[in-house]
Amino acid sequence: MEYKITGYKPEKLFHFFEDICAVPRGSGNEKGISDFLVKFAQDRGLWVRQDDHYNVIIKKKGSAGAEDKDPVMLQGHIDMVCDKRAGVEHDFEKEGIDLVLKDGVLSANGTTLGADNGVAVALMMMVLDDEEIKHPPVECVFTTEEEVGLNGAQALDKSQITARRMINMDSEEEGVATVSCAGGLRAQLTRPAERTAAGGTLVQVKIEGLLGGHSGTDIDKERQNANILMARMVDCLMRNTEAKLVAFAGGTKDNAIPRECEASLIFADPEEAAKAEELACRLAETFSEETASFEPDFSCEISLEEGQSVSALKEADANAFISAIRLAPNGVYRRNIKMDGFVVTSSNLGIARADEEELVIVISPRSSAASLQEDTKARLRLLAETFGFEISLSGEYPGWDYKEDSRIREVFAESYRELFGKEMRFEALHAGLECGLFSEALPGLDAIAVGPTLYNVHTPDENVPLDSFERFYELLKDVLGRLAAE
Repeated sequence: MEYKITGYKPEKLFHFFEDICAVPRGSGNEKGISDFLVKFAQDRGLWVRQDDHYNVIIKKKGSAGAEDKDPVMLQGHIDMVCDKRAGVEHDFEKEGIDLVLKDGVLSANGTTLGADNGVAVALMMMVLDDEEIKHPPVECVFTTEEEVGLNGAQALDKSQITARRMINMDSEEEGVATVSCAGGLRAQLTRPAERTAAGGTLVQVKIEGLLGGHSGTDIDKERQNANILMARMVDCLMRNTEAKLVAFAGGTKDNAIPRECEASLIFADPEEAAKAEELACRLAETFSEETASFEPDFSCEISLEEGQSVSALKEADANAFISAIRLAPNGVYRRNIKMDGFVVTSSNLGIARADEEELVIVISPRSSAASLQEDTKARLRLLAETFGFEISLSGEYPGWDYKEDSRIREVFAESYRELFGKEMRFEALHAGLECGLFSEALPGLDAIAVGPTLYNVHTPDENVPLDSFERFYELLKDVLGRLAAE
């Protein structure tokens, strides 16, 4: 094929990246790229295994003099998020990515680029292909469906992996390494609801304009949860007026901080409705004052409609629903003070809705400490029991706890300092990484997550500065050389 990326070294690295960009590889559509990697290994006489989930493991012996050194695992995922701008015609199931190179920055033509985590795939292909670099035995692990729940890494038979040192390359900032991540799960609380006919003045409340964000990486930024604010509003109205709750709907994903929420209440007495409107307006002003410094676009709209006939929740159901939301764990509630206060444990009340016959609350708890995650689960079970909800837990994946002593961390720090004259920064990520699943399955695993700089991943603005990609390969080569010499 005719390559677009020229003038960067090593040339093959960038050609490998272009090769994989030509293969459709959205989550759930990884067979093509998986088969491509199997053939790549077979063409080079390398040990290769592909499983039913299209995960691939490729092993390469150590370079001359390093054959008997301890092996190292290189790891990344082969799927990508598929998104495109409005009006762009692109079939992700059948078409590769149309690359655009401008001023040293690589992007895609109106779609996601897939540098997350295509850079890792290309880097591993380079290590497997290059016969000149020094390295210990390497075990390259290519996983599937990472973007939709770490599914490939969950399913992988990890007994095939002998390495107890791991370099995950799914980090997105050059010079910054991730050394811990949170485990997570989805908790759904449900309760049957009964309704009764009601009429009068309908008071509708809409909260919007909040920043929202990722329930892991943005949970410590004081971003307000629309569901929590609305429950506070409704609780106030129900306690101080003769209100009946009609509707409540906020949030669309358990792992996103909800930006909007709508609720409505019915009042048989017009004077009670007017009283509720006044209370709601005062509380909205209070919310605005409380959040002004970090939620500048917060707004709360309150409207009245007279002469309405609706189906309202019975009092017991409404009270249970609003009380459960009010008392549900939400936000940050444990930090590691020794590590710059990074978030260890948090919870996000992502979805709350009052359906016609059912009340639903969906929560995303996270923690890098397994014991604290178990404590959160116990608290959620107690919450459900207290207010008459059934609870179901799903999609659980383990955290990756910070290791006080890590040789792989030391080697990266030494290499980065000597190559670039700067100190590498080490951070904890309060979101899920595949490192947690491997650490759980491989006792004593010493892991790190690193990578070149990527911008705007998961969006059509995704891009990678190619000089960062180039520098990261130099760092990876140097680290592997150091491990081969130990």
